[in-house]
Amino acid sequence: MKLIFALATLMLLFSCSEKIDLIGDFKETAVVYGLLDHSDSMHYVKITRAFIGPGNALELAQIEDSSYFDAVDATIEEIQGGNVLRTWTLKDTLIENKDTNGVFYAPFQKVYYFKTLPTTTSSSGAFGTVQTSPNEMMSSLNPDNQYRLKAVINSGEFEVTGTTNLVNGMTTTATSQNFTFKFASNPGEYKATSVTISNSGNAYVVNAQLGIRIAEYIAGESSLKTINWQVGESNVSPNSPKTFSANGVTFYNLVNNNVTEDALIDERNFLGFEVTITGGSEDLNNYITVNQPSSSLAQNKPTYTNLEVTNDYRVIGIFSSIQTIKTYRPFYISPQQAFIRAIDKKSTQELCEGPITGLLQFCSKHPADNVLGNEESFACN
Repeated sequence: MKLIFALATLMLLFSCSEKIDLIGDFKETAVVYGLLDHSDSMHYVKITRAFIGPGNALELAQIEDSSYFDAVDATIEEIQGGNVLRTWTLKDTLIENKDTNGVFYAPFQKVYYFKTLPTTTSSSGAFGTVQTSPNEMMSSLNPDNQYRLKAVINSGEFEVTGTTNLVNGMTTTATSQNFTFKFASNPGEYKATSVTISNSGNAYVVNAQLGIRIAEYIAGESSLKTINWQVGESNVSPNSPKTFSANGVTFYNLVNNNVTEDALIDERNFLGFEVTITGGSEDLNNYITVNQPSSSLAQNKPTYTNLEVTNDYRVIGIFSSIQTIKTYRPFYISPQQAFIRAIDKKSTQELCEGPITGLLQFCSKHPADNVLGNEESFACN
């Protein structure tokens, strides 16, 4: 009896396959990212698939088709009081903005989009009015309505849906005509300017960025340089203020560390700031929070998505909204309004002659610094 049991056990061992199936019973997973912004005119949704297959995963990641479904039919519905007012059919396109330093294919990526007019805004940065068009489908997204994504995958194999309200109601003091950045009080003495979101609207997370615009000249030929400054990001309560500090020493160090390294550059001018204020929805804030790096040794992390999927398939990602307020603060508006400056005179002098950026060939073309017969020491020749 013992011998029979031993033989049976031996046969069982030899009948087992030595191959390990790493793929197993793979379940299709949709990866969907879409953020609607009523202040914009182009609205994008990225719809891809999580892939698996034999061989090197890093090599598979470089193959575009491994991340795309065979067919995607996607729409966005505008809903008011439970009724569908408008429906946009999304078109696919390739955009060239993907980081080539990543492990996935780049720089092109497929996205799905539709177009509308942006909403108009008041001088205070608040939500203004919906722009209407003879073509109803081109009229602005309405911040008072809901929007629903429907994506039918592979001709009905499964469907992904998600619904979002729009972020709106944000205001900022940075859009005020007389707003001026003050970064220096005396040579080598720095100060900060507050970038204030006076009302967060219905946003739960806000972000402030500055684009520092500079002209660089070689033998009289100019080129534009933009240096991105991430001023701050924070969670907020709806309809509350939030202030970020734009520190002077940070400004001068950013300029010093990011100008073009070319000894032939013989002149630089500060042109102005592009101020960008962005607010994100509660769903987006939850998604960002959950996907932050884990601080636990156990590395146990929850998952979050506001998307739904049919037929027991899987979906990850987010369909939500943001509101963006952009305003450009030129160094000066016109000679007739020379008193309105993006940075004040002391901050300009520090840029041109201060210890951090004083050797970078900056000079000022501001009319108030170039009064004939009484030019400032830092004025351009």
